[in-house]
Amino acid sequence: MSKIKIEQNPNEQRLQSLGVLDWPIWTKEKSEFPWHYDSPETCYFLDGEVVVTPKGGEPVQIGKGDLVTFPAGMSCTWQIRQAVRKHYSFGD
Repeated sequence: MSKIKIEQNPNEQRLQSLGVLDWPIWTKEKSEFPWHYDSPETCYFLDGEVVVTPKGGEPVQIGKGDLVTFPAGMSCTWQIRQAVRKHYSFGD
C-alpha cells in the first residue's frame, strides 16, 4: 500500500496548477476518529495540527501549509490536536 505523501509549503504556482483554491473547505474541531479512504484524497491545510496514524504504520504529523495526498484503501486514525481547516479533493 502506498504511503501518505506530504509536500511542505508548496508555492503559489503549484497550488494554482492543482486548482486548490477552487476545492471545498472542510473544518473539524479537536477530536479523534477512525477513517478509511475509498479513493485518494489530496488536501491543503490552511490551519490546524493533525497526527494521522495509518493502520499498521507510523504516525504522520500534518499541519498548516502542508499539501497532503492520502492513498485509496488506507485505514487510519485522525487525531486533531488543533482545529483543522483544509481544502480537499477526492479522486486522482
